[in-house]
Amino acid sequence: MKYRRLGRSGLKVSEISLGSWLTYGGYVERENAVLAIRTAYDEGVNFFDTANVYERGAAEELLGQTLKAYPRESYVLATKVFGKMGDGPNDQGLSRKHIMEQCDASLKRLGHDYVDLYYCHRYHADTPIDETLRALDDLVRQGKMLYVGVSMWTAAQMEAALGTADRYLLDRIVVNQPVYNMFQREIEHEVIPLGEAKGIGQVVYSPLAQGLLTGKYTAPGQAPEGSRAAKLGWKEDRISEEKIAKVRQLEKVAAELDIKVGQLALAWILRQPNVASALVGASRPDQVTENVKASGIELSADVLERIEQILNS
Repeated sequence: MKYRRLGRSGLKVSEISLGSWLTYGGYVERENAVLAIRTAYDEGVNFFDTANVYERGAAEELLGQTLKAYPRESYVLATKVFGKMGDGPNDQGLSRKHIMEQCDASLKRLGHDYVDLYYCHRYHADTPIDETLRALDDLVRQGKMLYVGVSMWTAAQMEAALGTADRYLLDRIVVNQPVYNMFQREIEHEVIPLGEAKGIGQVVYSPLAQGLLTGKYTAPGQAPEGSRAAKLGWKEDRISEEKIAKVRQLEKVAAELDIKVGQLALAWILRQPNVASALVGASRPDQVTENVKASGIELSADVLERIEQILNS
């Protein structure tokens, strides 16, 4: 396993990290979830991601309990705040009240004294950015979190947050968690350039396009029973004939390199120096074992050009 710095921070995280969205505490049975986490740790993954809203806290509980078996200094633990956690008007968002209450609630569910990384799960236009950043800064000073992150913020929103943090001498954002894969490349235009210029690393989710880039979807609009696509109720355009045809071409490129197409897709993401880690989900231990092999794979300029031609065809 290779490790990279998280943005401008001194923290190093594994190139492949393990997430718990739509998996742990939900439709994946507990035994497989625990085995996937343990397998990831044994394979060198040191970065584990969850959120308070994942199965209303159940994912945090399972992840926290499983990781307690290992030395706390040996892994990086991330969770998030923003989503709806109750029926009251203050049970969501990025107000000081919600952040403070949810941080304590997450730590209790995780069974940990602190998290390494705390994300603002989305941008909240109803809360002044200085209120949000000051609450996060206070949590850093209290030792309940070590680094500040955001998820799915635009480049303009992150730049405004950096300006506010510098103005009031508050802890700066060091990481953003956006969607990024071969079929969803929007962050290449503004988010990655900002990250490179300002020291914000990317921890990208859905790097395999919810499994589409593993080659397991073979017919338009048909998701295997029990798959994430089925759980999410994907529409036909998400599993289109065009995308399936591109995956088939990518499989040929991967075969020539003696790797799986999913490993090719992950290595393609890691070609970006601003990407600190690719966040994968796994419902079985063998999926973890396969994904971590993408770490350290370097794609030549010729291979990258072939991939670009396929994606743009």
